[in-house]
Amino acid sequence: MADRRRNILFITTDQQRYDALGCNGGQVARTPVVDALAAAGIRYERAHCQNTTCMPARSTILTGQYSRTHGVRANGIPLPEDAPSIATVLAEAGYRTALIGKAHFEPMNDRELRWQENRLAALGQHGPYRGFEFVNFAGHTGFGMNHYSRWLKANSPESRLGFARMFDASPSGETGAPETAYNEIPRDLYHTDWIAESVMAWLDSLPGEDPWFCWMSFPDPHHPWDPPASERHRVDWRDLELPAGHPRSVENARKVLSQKPEHWLAWYDGRVPNVDGAPVNFVPAQMTDDQFREINALIHIENELIDEACGRVIDRVRSRGWGENTDIIYTTDHGELQGDFGLLYKGPFHVDAVMRLPLVWLPAASAGHTPAVITQPVGQVDLAPTFCQIAGVEVPEWMEGEFLPTADDGSRERVLTEWYSQFTSGFKMQSIYRDGWLCTAYLGDVAPDEGLPPNEMYGLLGMTPPAPIRYAGTEGELYNLIEDPLQQVNLWDDPAYRAMRSDLIDDMFASLPEGRPDPLRVETFG
Repeated sequence: MADRRRNILFITTDQQRYDALGCNGGQVARTPVVDALAAAGIRYERAHCQNTTCMPARSTILTGQYSRTHGVRANGIPLPEDAPSIATVLAEAGYRTALIGKAHFEPMNDRELRWQENRLAALGQHGPYRGFEFVNFAGHTGFGMNHYSRWLKANSPESRLGFARMFDASPSGETGAPETAYNEIPRDLYHTDWIAESVMAWLDSLPGEDPWFCWMSFPDPHHPWDPPASERHRVDWRDLELPAGHPRSVENARKVLSQKPEHWLAWYDGRVPNVDGAPVNFVPAQMTDDQFREINALIHIENELIDEACGRVIDRVRSRGWGENTDIIYTTDHGELQGDFGLLYKGPFHVDAVMRLPLVWLPAASAGHTPAVITQPVGQVDLAPTFCQIAGVEVPEWMEGEFLPTADDGSRERVLTEWYSQFTSGFKMQSIYRDGWLCTAYLGDVAPDEGLPPNEMYGLLGMTPPAPIRYAGTEGELYNLIEDPLQQVNLWDDPAYRAMRSDLIDDMFASLPEGRPDPLRVETFG
């Protein structure tokens, strides 16, 4: 008798905004595939990441734990080899498991191949890895220590040359924008389509009766922004309006940023680079309106290519007869500023652009469900328990999230996000979203023995390290998102909201788990 356990197709992007999708109000990129999932399934309007950089967020998805528990509090801290994994839980329950695309639970800066994630590709191996029986890793360019880069080098080495250089703000593209290119790589060799083809090949290798969990993980629309040049006709940057959150002038940007803690305006003006999330030679105030338009156009193109790749994979799932018995969940690891406040990239900026995520779940038809829009807050920490629920297995005690709600039943009150810099010149923050309020408390600086000195990164570009910003632990941000959805007015120091601020902070600290007693050290750049 065929096993009727539900399959799980888990789709993630990298650094994708909530409003990237049409179903979430996006008006440029055409995303009919994910929009259709949302219309027939469950769309979450207030999903947040638990950390606004790649490695911590992805480790939370894998473990179902906050970064303070799994230990990857910042990029550059490898997830311990013995860390728990939802893939292991499902594999032990009889699921076939695969992770295809970007993983990033361990540092990519690993020329000595210290970590298994990079060794696997170097050795030509595809698993096992953290409970996944099959892996086929990809990164953001045609160069790197992953399966895709090695495959491209072997099959079309000249195609590697069209990618933009990562984390270098030197002028590029048509407007001089950073990290942009019109990539001459054939579309079918670009990592988005390569990942979709790899997923379909793995699915085709499975017998029809085995339940499976497949994590399809696209590296886009994370920078560099360099989709195939053949697709540039999709969105012309000259036709784009600036995003709603863009300040429209340097004067307006400085007016808004001066209300926020010091590092916001210091980065904008180029006094202190955003070493955790952007090129150190990037100065946001030097960006022109057309440069923002060009980058946004390329991001929209990448989002359309992802949506089409999802459609091909979903069609394959249905052609195999799995359509009625497969759950599809779509989300990302964190967002992108993308012009809001006159800024790009991500980092220690706890606002909707970076924290708020697209999250769509189409439950299997065999399970029975009612389409819904969920307004109550949820987080990435809830994904692993939800996978357990779908698979019909007991949720391990080490998971710290809850099942995603399938109705707007008022069962959720808050969602939490943490920040911890990978550098000793950085600082720590904690945020809570509740009842339309977003509150971020600044907790002081990273301890000298817990982070990397940033001098090496500056030295690579011949730059003198600036004097770091230090916070005393009394600073913060408070926004009423109902009245101020773009987070322009910081109410932290307003006496009229002091009681609300105190209530949110108390709730936040009471709701966070204690975390591990042995904080892990940063090993390298991310």
